[in-house]
Amino acid sequence: MFVIFCKRLQILVPNRSIAVPSSISHLGFPQNPLFVVNYFSSSSFVGPQDAKKHNFTVSYLVNSCGLPLERAKHASHRLHFETSERPDLVLNLLKNHGFTNAQISKVVNADPELLLSDPEKTIFPKFEFLGSIGLSHSECAKIISNCPSLLSRSLKNHIMPWYDFLKSVLLMNEKVVKTFKIARWGLSQHVQKNLAPNLTLLREIGVPQSSISLFLSYYPSTAFIKHTKFDELVKEVKNLGFGPIKSVFVHAIHVLASHRKVNWEHKIEVYQRWGWSKDETLFAFKKHPGCMTIAEENITKTMDFLVNRMGWRSEYVSRNPIVLLFSLEKRIIPRCSVFQILLSKGLIKKDLALCTIFQPKEKYFLENYVTKFQQNIPQLLEVYQGKLDLLDLGIGS
Repeated sequence: MFVIFCKRLQILVPNRSIAVPSSISHLGFPQNPLFVVNYFSSSSFVGPQDAKKHNFTVSYLVNSCGLPLERAKHASHRLHFETSERPDLVLNLLKNHGFTNAQISKVVNADPELLLSDPEKTIFPKFEFLGSIGLSHSECAKIISNCPSLLSRSLKNHIMPWYDFLKSVLLMNEKVVKTFKIARWGLSQHVQKNLAPNLTLLREIGVPQSSISLFLSYYPSTAFIKHTKFDELVKEVKNLGFGPIKSVFVHAIHVLASHRKVNWEHKIEVYQRWGWSKDETLFAFKKHPGCMTIAEENITKTMDFLVNRMGWRSEYVSRNPIVLLFSLEKRIIPRCSVFQILLSKGLIKKDLALCTIFQPKEKYFLENYVTKFQQNIPQLLEVYQGKLDLLDLGIGS
């Protein structure tokens, strides 16, 4: 097909262009209509054979790899091949290891020269190693599509040392695999450049191994940030009054690393609209740093419900900021509905702590606040599930 394709290339001498029919469809990508590629400028001459090679590459990148035309043109300036033999081997290997068309397109778009590699020597061994540590084909595909440069890294000098370092910190293979899944761009970083010095700093200031393990497992992108920046964040967290002994210390590092100063100040303003002082906001942050990562819209909706609908004092919420991290629709409203019913029937005390209502897991809450009282209130489960409104039971207005 490609031989026929090349024979059909038509050199348009007046316009110094080549009309390229898009007849190649290796992986079922949507086919582009006939497109024209200008292959040389007025200041330089490129012969017909070079033009054919250039446009064959462009057509393959568009029709077999799903690249946008402009991106394919740009890539073809440093990537040339006359036949599809080598690129086909690469694409087939990716496809056979669970890569979707979208993931293949993403990988090739990030590193077009991957198509010229020897897949059996440079790509397959990496898949084999990732599989040996417990990653499935689909998981490998997701990891690599999120960090395509991983395929250009040395297995012996980069990927395996990366794994060994994580294993030395996390100890359990399951935690290492989990970190591989969420590390994204961190997988392309050399561990000795920033990660190792960052973790050493945490140890030096007294952060326990359990917190370091938690930090690396949940926030690998933060663990890989530039060491000088990381050192500044650690000092800032300490200045805010966090003690390194508690795990909340590493949570705070992640939150500060993820938010620019302008976003931080804006979030303080959002809470101030609900009557929180700056000290109360910082107190809430020290209890649950995640409260500073919540979107303004979600803060507003939840505070409006708790303060205006439920009648709870705003400062009471500031002392229990974990409430703000729960879903309003899926957790807060259903549980508050149950709370209001039980309260109206005198089955629970009014001063029940917020955390007692919202923190328990689903099974525990159902057993202790729904099933336990269903003989008294048969409709309680339906209210909890949103099938009945409180008004149906004559509660509220």
